[in-house]
Amino acid sequence: MFKKLWGKYGINPLDSLLKRAARKGSYRFLICWNRGLGDIPLGLYALSHRIRQFIPHAQITFMTRSDLLDGFKMLDGVKAVADAEWKRGVPFDLNQALMNTGLRRVDFDIVLESPDPTRWLMWQLGKLVPKLSWDVSWDDLCERFLLDPRKRYIGVHVQTETAYAYEKNWPLEYWKECLKKVYSEYGIEVILFGFSPHPPIEGKGIVDLRGRTSLFEMLSIIKNRCNYLLVPDSGVLSIAYYLDVAFPIDIVSLWADPKQGVLKQNVLSPNPLLRHCALIAKNKDLRTVSVESAIQSLFAGV
Repeated sequence: MFKKLWGKYGINPLDSLLKRAARKGSYRFLICWNRGLGDIPLGLYALSHRIRQFIPHAQITFMTRSDLLDGFKMLDGVKAVADAEWKRGVPFDLNQALMNTGLRRVDFDIVLESPDPTRWLMWQLGKLVPKLSWDVSWDDLCERFLLDPRKRYIGVHVQTETAYAYEKNWPLEYWKECLKKVYSEYGIEVILFGFSPHPPIEGKGIVDLRGRTSLFEMLSIIKNRCNYLLVPDSGVLSIAYYLDVAFPIDIVSLWADPKQGVLKQNVLSPNPLLRHCALIAKNKDLRTVSVESAIQSLFAGV
């Protein structure tokens, strides 16, 4: 409890660092990030925002994994480079990473090798609306998947594909029952998103695009073809929720822990046409969220 109170009301180490940097005239930042996609809007947007509150002319460069690089293109006014050798959950050697990316320490005044947005940026919760910029040139990316614009589709992210201390995923048998009903009872085709086509999910009305889309292709499909989105607390939800562009979509999200993600951020989406319903499990057990409650929430106007 003391640590939590100190984190909220004590001296903020990021603010202290930025005050010193401003006094010294330091403005070139290198920030390393090897965690999740959803952290880009939920943490790194606010981190960049805070830096520029103290140093408006700051030059901010992120070093990250290859699979996260596109996400940083939606943060205005920053640069990003990827080290192809980085893997999530695997410690990296900064000196080696600098060599791999062609960067030099002397090109930066401040290097944040292990940033801590959760601790440093508690002030943003309930106040700051993350905004991810959308380039209209990305709208055409959905065309290559030959999805009929006259049909209704629901985008689905079945597995968060990351490990946590608790189970963030709906049971597979729930997904199979839900997707079957969505098509058989409502005539809505299902588009599966994710990195890997496993576990296998087959059936009528299912378009499995897992492992077949880039980040921007997936978002283009969600924006331009999907009427609905059904997802657990994941990077897909966070990125789609904070797209700073108006498009109609109804989102139902599944939560084992409501003190995380967009619920913890506790602000409206910058998309005025987005409607969102969060289904929260009892005792962090997603088996308590029924298939019927998810379907009812989707098709009863969220």
